[in-house]
Amino acid sequence: MERALILAASAIGAGLAMIAGIGPGIGQGYAAGKAAEAVGRQPEAKGTVTSTMLFGCAVAESTGIYGLVIALILLFANPLIKLL
Repeated sequence: MERALILAASAIGAGLAMIAGIGPGIGQGYAAGKAAEAVGRQPEAKGTVTSTMLFGCAVAESTGIYGLVIALILLFANPLIKLL
């Protein structure tokens, strides 16, 4: 009974942790759109705009990766089960 409750709560927690993927998706889409606008206005700055956009997307993606790691830990390497 206790094990089932811990597994159910862990599954719910993993689902909530995956909500963290929404923010990076929106942010990266917004950054790519603005980068395309910037290159359209000033094509000679393409290299600078692209490298800055890629760096920003990498930083934004770290939030989603943290959420994924937490979800995987809760589902497959659950430390709470070992407390029983």
